[in-house]
Amino acid sequence: MKKYSVLLVDDEEDVVKAIMQKIDWDGLGYSLLGYAKNGLEALEIAEEKQVDVVLTDIKMPYMDGLTLSHKLKELYPSIKIVIFSGFDEFEYAKEAIRLEAEEYVLKPVDSGELSRIFRTVHERLDKEFDEKQNINHLKNYYLESLPILQESFYTSLIEGNVRQEDLTRAMLDYQIDLTGKFYAVVILHNSVSLSPEGINPVLISMSIRKLAEERMQKGWRACFFTYLGNTVILAQLKREEEHYRLTDEMETLCRMAKYVCNATITAGIGKTVSSLLDLPLSYLGARDAVAYRVLYGRGKAIAVSDINPEERENPSLNRELLDEERLLDVYRSIRMASKEELFKDIDFYIQNSRLEKPSLQEYQFFLMELVTNIHKFLISNQVDATLIFPKDEDVYQKVQQFSLEELSAWMKRICERIQGIIQEKRSDKTKSFVKKAVEHVHSHYMDKNLSVEGLSMELHVSAAYFSTVFKKETGKSFINYLTDYRMEKALRLLIEEEEKTYIIAESVGYADPNYFSYAFKKKFGMSPSKYKTSGMKQEGV
Repeated sequence: MKKYSVLLVDDEEDVVKAIMQKIDWDGLGYSLLGYAKNGLEALEIAEEKQVDVVLTDIKMPYMDGLTLSHKLKELYPSIKIVIFSGFDEFEYAKEAIRLEAEEYVLKPVDSGELSRIFRTVHERLDKEFDEKQNINHLKNYYLESLPILQESFYTSLIEGNVRQEDLTRAMLDYQIDLTGKFYAVVILHNSVSLSPEGINPVLISMSIRKLAEERMQKGWRACFFTYLGNTVILAQLKREEEHYRLTDEMETLCRMAKYVCNATITAGIGKTVSSLLDLPLSYLGARDAVAYRVLYGRGKAIAVSDINPEERENPSLNRELLDEERLLDVYRSIRMASKEELFKDIDFYIQNSRLEKPSLQEYQFFLMELVTNIHKFLISNQVDATLIFPKDEDVYQKVQQFSLEELSAWMKRICERIQGIIQEKRSDKTKSFVKKAVEHVHSHYMDKNLSVEGLSMELHVSAAYFSTVFKKETGKSFINYLTDYRMEKALRLLIEEEEKTYIIAESVGYADPNYFSYAFKKKFGMSPSKYKTSGMKQEGV
């Protein structure tokens, strides 16, 4: 029997403990995650762990059960909600129905009735899981969901092979709706080496695609197709700023794919563009973002605007580079690979550069074009070209004297130097990024609206990327860091000031003094008033 996780939410501890003891959770096919005393605690647990079913009361402090259900359904549409309450009111029941809750049960809850409900919920979860996992279903879906003409058109779009005069007619013929104001390409890359044994990787990819379609097709008016073994998404945006929300949406999708499909996927999000003919640029950015998984880890959403926020795109250069895949591999290795991998890509580029028997003029043009492209790469990555090509050196004249072997050695030297400069710049940017966030917390901790979403928007990155980098650099999540800093300030105020608790709560960013007292006691083991009257003077009690 497949096990599903269940979370209990109620501020009445004795009620929760009674339910925990009277129900045979293991026998019903559930693993009990524990319980939360209010909606805010429950949301924190849901962010950290995969929760399949939530049994929640309605009336609770800080966040009631209906608000919690709204937020959970918004974040995790497949989650199952069971509401139990001591309130037999029609409005509550009506709201529960609107939320698509599995059941609305009145207290006191009979253990037999509750067991019946959870058996029913388990059956529904099994059915949904089987639909996603059933291989025959996936095969049928694969055959039915790949309209060949549409796939061919999408491929032509990202390859830059669609002419402006053919665009409208092609979309009409293929019944394609791409009328958004902005567009972004997303690549979903499945790490085959981490896939479960015995299951065809193609079927896993289809399962991932189906999951993405269910989550994105409506809200983002997204189009889906397969290209070079990856699932590619063309998302339509109403505003350019929505690319932050798109990245966060992809982060949630990566987590769901791990749980539902047992697949480790990396989502690469390309640059937002305003024209369909610029989709090749967005695709290149998405592909670069996916390649950064070797630095930031697999199973995450990575936006090219986050990893290269200052990169200036040169449309004519990028369109030209679409036909220069091997040189692009060298560029990607400069940005993220080891020196050994970089050198291998350089060797491969030189050996496959169609210079087997060139004329002298062809060879000279090749060398000039290579130097020019490297110079453009330096500019697009904000690298001072004089650090690589000294001002007093005629680099074009210099390379004209190289044999292929000498060219390879020279290219390895300068690319290794460029790699070191870019890695140093990236490290400096990350540290500066986190430093700004920490400084913002220190100067705005009293703002009750301070949040990951607001701060990430101010720093012009997605919330998912912000959270990953912040935790990596500080060792704490942003919420934990903010809470710790607020508590540190509260401790000092309790010692140094004669203000009442609700005044101190407001001064450190808590709109609800009761929740401040709750959070304080959770961290330090005693209420603020008890701490103050105890005469304890050391922080961190």
